Amino acid sequence: MEVAFGLTAEDYARYRAGFPESFFERLAALGFADGDQAVLDLGTGTGALALAFAERGNRVVGLDPAPEMLEQAKRRAEARGLALEFQQRGAEATDMPDAAFDAVSAATCWHWFDRPRAADECARVLKPGGQLLIAAMDWHTTPGSVLETSVELIAEHNPAWAKGSSYGFDPNWGWELLHHGFTVESAFAYVEPIAYSHEAWRGRVRASAGVGASLTPEKVSAFDAAHQALLAERFPADPLAVEHRICAVLVRKRG
Repeated sequence: MEVAFGLTAEDYARYRAGFPESFFERLAALGFADGDQAVLDLGTGTGALALAFAERGNRVVGLDPAPEMLEQAKRRAEARGLALEFQQRGAEATDMPDAAFDAVSAATCWHWFDRPRAADECARVLKPGGQLLIAAMDWHTTPGSVLETSVELIAEHNPAWAKGSSYGFDPNWGWELLHHGFTVESAFAYVEPIAYSHEAWRGRVRASAGVGASLTPEKVSAFDAAHQALLAERFPADPLAVEHRICAVLVRKRG
């Protein structure tokens, strides 16, 4: 199944919730992007993580291969009055100077990369002792939940979608990075509910790999109509509390 998030950039920017404050509190306690650091955000998408780091006083560059996503990121930065740089680049070839960054982040995107090449590139652009964060925030499905119901509907409308395979985190990635000049420093995982209105949840699901990033516009519209009816019938409470898994591994460049 071909996935192109540029097709759903508007929904992605408007409805996909960023990491909660608890996530940034954990990172600050670990000294990652805790102010006045040079940060490179890979797979920045619509810039949610890059903007959050910039708001905390860091100097941020966000990279993404999709121009539609970067356009949304730039608009969001301008709306918030933030000065940060966005460039159309891949994680495997950033075109950034050697040893230029204190920190590199990759949020819910490392699974899309050529990981060995991306790891070597991160080691190249990080200063000695610099930190690399691989994190993910994605759906935490429980039986009978609105999330499980939405996921089942995606599978009905897009049989080519591998249900549940979009979760962008594997704890073994930290150990992989040992072969690329890094030392594992910390890891954490927890579940937190995120509030979504019906409209926002529909938009969030449209922005997923199994819907807006892979279906035709006509099929997206058909899915969305079915999703709207399903939510009204089975989950009338508004807002919805949707549980998300938040995971991270933090490694440090040796030397």
